[in-house]
Amino acid sequence: MAGGKQTPRQKMVNLMYLVFIAMMALNMSKEVLTAFGLMNEKFESSNNDAVANNESTYSALVAKAAESPKQYGDAKKLGDQVKQVTANFYNFLGTLKGDVTKEVEKTEGGKLPYEAMDKGDKIDEQWFSGDGYSKRGQEIVSTIDKYKADMLALVANNPKYAAIVKDLNNKFSTADVKDRENVTKKYLDYNFKGFPAIASLAKISAMQNDVKTIEASMYSAALGKALESAVSMKNYTAIVVLDKNAYFQGEKVTGKVVLGRYDETTVPTSFQGPGKIENGQAVINMVAGGVGEQGIKGQFTFVEDGKTIPLPFEGKYVVVPKPNSATISADKMNVVYRGVPNPISVSFAGIADNKVSASAPGMSSAGKPGKYVLNAGSGNTVMVSVTGTLPNGDKVSDKKEFRIKGLPAPTGKVRGEVAAKGPKSNLEVVTISAVMEDFDFPVTVNVTQFNVKVPGQPTIVVSGNKMDGRAKSAIARAQKGDVVVISEIKANFSGIDQKSKAVSACTFEIQ
Repeated sequence: MAGGKQTPRQKMVNLMYLVFIAMMALNMSKEVLTAFGLMNEKFESSNNDAVANNESTYSALVAKAAESPKQYGDAKKLGDQVKQVTANFYNFLGTLKGDVTKEVEKTEGGKLPYEAMDKGDKIDEQWFSGDGYSKRGQEIVSTIDKYKADMLALVANNPKYAAIVKDLNNKFSTADVKDRENVTKKYLDYNFKGFPAIASLAKISAMQNDVKTIEASMYSAALGKALESAVSMKNYTAIVVLDKNAYFQGEKVTGKVVLGRYDETTVPTSFQGPGKIENGQAVINMVAGGVGEQGIKGQFTFVEDGKTIPLPFEGKYVVVPKPNSATISADKMNVVYRGVPNPISVSFAGIADNKVSASAPGMSSAGKPGKYVLNAGSGNTVMVSVTGTLPNGDKVSDKKEFRIKGLPAPTGKVRGEVAAKGPKSNLEVVTISAVMEDFDFPVTVNVTQFNVKVPGQPTIVVSGNKMDGRAKSAIARAQKGDVVVISEIKANFSGIDQKSKAVSACTFEIQ
């Protein structure tokens, strides 16, 4: 009823209204009371189902948060708060139902005696005091207000929860209400005062149903928001995925463009591969393999709905030789020598050595990929042809011409010099040698014979590489200033295909 000062006439009208309500309650048909009872049964059955369903949804939210804490952590935190606020208010409404059914004896079938619950005096006595609320009534209103305020605080001003906010404001408003006669009444007066107990019981069960419906909506919205954030296009980027990561000029480039999602909340339970997980993506960190096409593979592992989900990946990349030296060639020095095994190295940029082959007259493999030996034959030039096989199977080729030169003439030396000086005694004991100067091949020259010519004396032929008795006698008769000539040096060779070759002369001046 309306509070404040009232005229005697208004008081009389209110009294008549109460009498009218009482008469309606007294005369309310058994069918109507039973209908309220059946309605209460349906609400309570629906509430039991809602409790089970909400618990299942909450458990799913907990499981998702355990699997992906970054993605669902905030949603679970909200769910925990919703669950607590809802449980407190739902249980409080249960105590209000206890106020209604207190001292009501159930039938032998365990049901409430709906037809006998046609009075509301228990509620009126406990919840109201005169024209206002009792302590219990004030507690009821403040608890409803607190529930609504707590729930609204959880969703704040987020537009995603607009429908839920609307339900909270409409279904849990404790503001004064105007009845059909435009009389302003307090919330509890309008909804419960003077009503049959079974009708109040059904209304409280309906409130519990509203509470569980909003709880379910909050869980769904929280999960939906987490999923929406996860699949938001802001987390995607277009990625060019080529079939390989290196191509040769003129080769066809193939691949695809895909949408990839970078999301730090998507964290696998394990990762196998050459790298580690950072901000929702695998960062590769490895050492490149050998020259040529190489593979890279691994696997992500996720847990979804308690099941392990493997996600393998595989890709390819091409390794080219590292440019650690410049290619510098003297155009006039592309030379191979006749009579020696010329070592030749062959390579093709971007192709593994085992995919490269070379050929030329007189050339054979040295036993290792890219290594050959060329024994030059007759003629002035030789052409070396090279063929490489690309990773896609295509062939590429190149060639290079080399000049063929004969072996350089050995240089005779006495005491290691071409023109030496010293006393006669020194010359008598020296060794006559021959070397192929400025020739990088491993060649050994062994002197087998030479001539000694002392001025004013006959030429002496000496076998071996040291002075014999006759040569020493001739040297002993030499005069100071005489130049002894060592000529006609003969030698054999080790390391080249050469039986004999003329060796230049050398001299020794007597001092």
